[in-house]
Amino acid sequence: MPRLEFFFDISSPWTYLAFTQIEQVVAEIGGTLDYRPILVGGVFNAVNDSVYASRENPNPVKLRHYVKDLADWARYVGITIGQPPVFPVNSVKVMRGCFVAAEKGLLRPYARALFEAYWGRLEDISQDSVIVPVLDRVGIGRAEFFEKIGTAAYKDRLRANTDELIARGGFGSPTMFVDGTDMYFGNDRLPLVAAALRTKPSPPREERVG
Repeated sequence: MPRLEFFFDISSPWTYLAFTQIEQVVAEIGGTLDYRPILVGGVFNAVNDSVYASRENPNPVKLRHYVKDLADWARYVGITIGQPPVFPVNSVKVMRGCFVAAEKGLLRPYARALFEAYWGRLEDISQDSVIVPVLDRVGIGRAEFFEKIGTAAYKDRLRANTDELIARGGFGSPTMFVDGTDMYFGNDRLPLVAAALRTKPSPPREERVG
């Protein structure tokens, strides 16, 4: 059974692009789709700290193309991606919250609502005042959510996923693995992911979160 792991952090615009497409990719081919929440800042700190230097001193020519490229991709997949005034954002609360949402079978609507809040409406998703309306909209109890994400169990799950990605050679978000060892990085690698999945048997699609 082909298995696709999707390591992701909502704070990445390229991850938003991939997130909107990944379910359809797996649905067309078959297999399992495992959502793996991470904290991408932890990945950068450990193995890709050059990201910070490029943000502090961006190449103006590359930056102009980056803005165009992101706008072109957003238009292509039919979403809105702006430039949030708070960037990078502290996504630790919402990424721990992915596990709470997953327990209720609500991970996709939860994550989609937060992607839209941050990249579409340019809201600071580190703030409870932004998170609470999302919880209400998707049907997750506020008290339970905030209680759980403050516990060691949920902190440890996010840390474990982040450490696992680093150990497996990942360096950012989104990172995808086909059948455990075949790694792909970035939204633009989805056609290669689909091709890799097609080389495997095609059972009914399943979704899991780990």
